Amino acid sequence: MRPIIPRALQKFAKLTSEQIKDLLFSMFTDIDRLETVLDSLAEGILVCDSECNLILANKYADRLLSFFHTEETVKIWNAVRDEKISEFLEQVLLSGDQVREQEFETEHKGIARLLSVSIFPLVKDYQVKGSLIRMDDVTEKRKKESRLRRIENLASLTTLAAGVAHEIKNPLGSISIHIQLLQKAFAKNEELYYSSHPEDRPDPNFSEGKGPVGYFEKFHRYIDIVNEEIDRLNHIVVDFLFAVKPMDLNLREGNFNAFIRELLDFVGYELENAHVTTVVELDENLPPLDFDERVMKQALLNLIQNSVAAMNGGGTLTVKTEQKGGEVLVSICDTGSGIPEENMSKIFEPYFTTKEQGSGLGLTLVFKIIREHQGEITVDSREGKGARFTITLPVPQREKRLLPAGETEYCTVRALPGRGAVP
Repeated sequence: MRPIIPRALQKFAKLTSEQIKDLLFSMFTDIDRLETVLDSLAEGILVCDSECNLILANKYADRLLSFFHTEETVKIWNAVRDEKISEFLEQVLLSGDQVREQEFETEHKGIARLLSVSIFPLVKDYQVKGSLIRMDDVTEKRKKESRLRRIENLASLTTLAAGVAHEIKNPLGSISIHIQLLQKAFAKNEELYYSSHPEDRPDPNFSEGKGPVGYFEKFHRYIDIVNEEIDRLNHIVVDFLFAVKPMDLNLREGNFNAFIRELLDFVGYELENAHVTTVVELDENLPPLDFDERVMKQALLNLIQNSVAAMNGGGTLTVKTEQKGGEVLVSICDTGSGIPEENMSKIFEPYFTTKEQGSGLGLTLVFKIIREHQGEITVDSREGKGARFTITLPVPQREKRLLPAGETEYCTVRALPGRGAVP
């Protein structure tokens, strides 16, 4: 409040009606300016008095929390619709604690959001007059941090790639070769034994022989297990190396809708056997995109197979494309079991998996493929309510256009090596 107002209030009885009018107008102007400033902030501000009654809230706070509006004075926690935030406010304000950046998952117009809530004492003349509550929507901030962590994780994996190639893949190849030699040597010995003991040759109608024949069968069974494990480790190493080494993409202009239709035809039998109904919503005005069909197919197949696995017993798979400005959005949505909240920030991280036989590199590869196409991938999910993966790909700028001074027609600009732009 400006100093002139307190002085004027001290002499209020001596003021003329015109002076009172000017005073009220000045106060109204100050209050209106303050409200404008508060409503222009990109964060929620709430103020409550010493009795925890809500006395002020800006528009952004109302947008985040959707208050119960009433003409009566109410406790701040009774004005908040979200139960978790309401209980938190009541507990903290009654205890007189100070809290910084406590995060809550809430929902705004059907969209999951992450809110950060801070509570500070409202102090004047060294006395606590109430509480100041600051709220911020940190959804995009946390998503960006998660994307940066994934990029950093991929970068750290790159430094290990050469060592892994020599320390794991080469010994695996050597083990596999010697297992094959061992099998050949054993097969010869086995045949020698049966040549001298033809009566012991196993009957295919019986599952297990006795004596030396039983040992022969156990040997084959154990060797088969060793070979399966070698193959599994080899696949993990190959996936790892693919995840960390730079990709040599073969980008070609193509119709992404046609690509998706072919892909869905390819997995149609698998979807039918899994009792999955496919809903396809393709934007027919989609512009051509530059993409590597081979690796993009690998990425989308991985997402579709994950969705099918999440819909144990059947469900609905929705594949949608649409253009928004200079980007194309491709979403794959399922009605499966969803992703637990504690796993949302980890699903693209290397070696994170909830599957017993999973390598934990599938979604890491998807993330890398999309990034190599200069795109992004995000996920929205709630446990028990399915998941939606959204891929954002840039629309190629084929040519730039310039409007020359004094002309109304556009001319195409092309860049020549070592020269400026030529019309």
